[in-house]
Amino acid sequence: MTTAHRPTFDPARGKEAQRGPAYHQRLLPAHTQLKFRKPGQGGDAAAEVRDLRAELLQAEAAHFAKTKGGSSAAIEDTQSSTNPSKRQLENGSAEDDEDDPEAKRRRILEETRDIDADSDDAGESDSSDDDSDDDEEDETAELQRELEKIKRERAEKKRTRGTRKTSCRRSGART
Repeated sequence: MTTAHRPTFDPARGKEAQRGPAYHQRLLPAHTQLKFRKPGQGGDAAAEVRDLRAELLQAEAAHFAKTKGGSSAAIEDTQSSTNPSKRQLENGSAEDDEDDPEAKRRRILEETRDIDADSDDAGESDSSDDDSDDDEEDETAELQRELEKIKRERAEKKRTRGTRKTSCRRSGART
């Protein structure tokens, strides 16, 4: 192989035309700056819990107060009504805290007995199965009638074609 097949990054030049060392673009450093997160891009801002429903109700109440000339007491009522229920849900219901463990256990057992009784009643009644069987039989009968109709139509077409061919043969015409 000759030297002509090599890249010419440093071609021959005279002494007065020589420059400093040249670098290829891909050899230069890239991505030298780091990106930093701005406020609201995750981190501490995402950890803040917002009650969107309460904010919406508050904004609606403020809007209606402006348009209809209502009082600011309505706004305060909506704020006070939404916040306690939210706190109860976050901390658990008050009933569970007051009951002793035995009362909780009895209540859970009663609920499971009711559920078991409901499932036993559902298992004894097979009328829904009978209804589905009847529906399947009706559908099968309807499909059989449709099949017979199609067979009759095809047989009729064959008969008409057969009569045409025989009449054409007698007259000497071709189809």
